[in-house]
Amino acid sequence: MKNAFLVSLIIIVLCSSCDSNDDGYSPVQDDVLAGLNLPDDYYNYANITLPNYYTTSEFPSQFQFRAVTAYDNTPADNQITDAGATLGRVLFYDQKLSANGSVSCASCHQAEHGFSDPNIQSIGFDGDLTRRHSMGLVNARFYAGGQFFWDERAATLEEQVLMPFQDDVEMGLTLTQLVQIVNDQSYYPTLFNDAFGDESITSDRISKALAQFVRSMVSTTSKYDQARSEVSSPIVSFPGFTAQENQGKQLFYAPRQLTNGVMGNCVGCHQTEAFVGPFPVTNIPLSTFATSNGLDTTSTIDLGVNEATGNPNDIGKFKVPSLKNIAIRSPYMHDGRFTSLEEVVNHYSNGIQNHSSLISPLVNSSGQVGQFNFTQAEKEALVAFLKTLTDDQMINDVKYSNPFD
Repeated sequence: MKNAFLVSLIIIVLCSSCDSNDDGYSPVQDDVLAGLNLPDDYYNYANITLPNYYTTSEFPSQFQFRAVTAYDNTPADNQITDAGATLGRVLFYDQKLSANGSVSCASCHQAEHGFSDPNIQSIGFDGDLTRRHSMGLVNARFYAGGQFFWDERAATLEEQVLMPFQDDVEMGLTLTQLVQIVNDQSYYPTLFNDAFGDESITSDRISKALAQFVRSMVSTTSKYDQARSEVSSPIVSFPGFTAQENQGKQLFYAPRQLTNGVMGNCVGCHQTEAFVGPFPVTNIPLSTFATSNGLDTTSTIDLGVNEATGNPNDIGKFKVPSLKNIAIRSPYMHDGRFTSLEEVVNHYSNGIQNHSSLISPLVNSSGQVGQFNFTQAEKEALVAFLKTLTDDQMINDVKYSNPFD
């Protein structure tokens, strides 16, 4: 009897220690019991070290680029915190947050595919397909205009992250239902308390936490970045690159005369060393910085940014994504029409169509379309360069992984 009492006492002591730390409470242990794999201390999301070429533009003055950090769309009232992004990570991967508990944000934005989807169209909660191809999320923080989706219908990332939950195809909820489901999970109150100071769960807080997690997805450790750290300028040869990769980099950056006589380059649309969309110019509508890349002569089925703005000049224009991790984000374009980087480069080399929304350098003042007209060796070099933008270290970082695994 005495031995049985001692065994019972030991079990009680051990079990009580599972639920407490020096302060008598351990949220991490509660998370583990709920099926979450979170660290004892939050991962670093708020203070990711940025290289010098993110904080200062090191291109020659004729490029007229600002520092990557000048493109940052983070609002003053939603700065990234470690606790906030951790909450966002859990929300991002939580399949319970859909009408039948079958999909999450991560279902359409998979880390191993550069937070995009290998399918042309993503599969929603009930098996239906989304309208467009899933856009990669890495470096979304540095889209200066701040709009999201291919048609830029979301004015901010905070607005965008709530829209898939409410989409009839994607996740099939109302915001009221979303908040209720989050409230019903035992692991969220502690996470909301850590992120926002109390356990209150609202759609606004869900939005802010998800936006923090997405903005924390910054790529600085690709082969490009590692080689870039060895030199003081982006336009010199990188010792860490092959001759072919350096040739591709030079083709990407250097102005080239198109077949219509206009000088152009790839970096004009994928700017800075974060390879993001153009910086807005004062007194020019932000939609101007979405572009038509001449995929078609006319737009009939998908009008692009025009669907959000109603501006006829925006027909056939689409948001410019970052090129980081582009090699693992096949298929390409808003409709996933190209299956390989080779096909993409071929399009710009000789396949640009005379769309009414084309702008210089793809069309000149006389309305003549310009092609880059790359040689086969140049095409291969460009593809080799684009592959250096894959950031294996970042996409395999545990802090961006599924915490429910």
